Amino acid sequence: MSTPAPPISEPDPSALTCPGDRVGQCAGCQRKTHRYGSGGCPLCQWCMKPVMEHWGPAVRYVSTRA
Repeated sequence: MSTPAPPISEPDPSALTCPGDRVGQCAGCQRKTHRYGSGGCPLCQWCMKPVMEHWGPAVRYVSTRA
């Protein structure tokens, strides 16, 4: 069983470890997350988890940004 997501007022842990200019809002829940630059993702870790479950074992997430 997975841990429930914290309130949306709390940022994604990735937002706490990246520079402020790379922080943006999650496309799903509007939580602050590491969205821009190297390693960025448009979804926070809680919104990304159900998406990745539908991908299956043959698909991997790879950032296309340089």
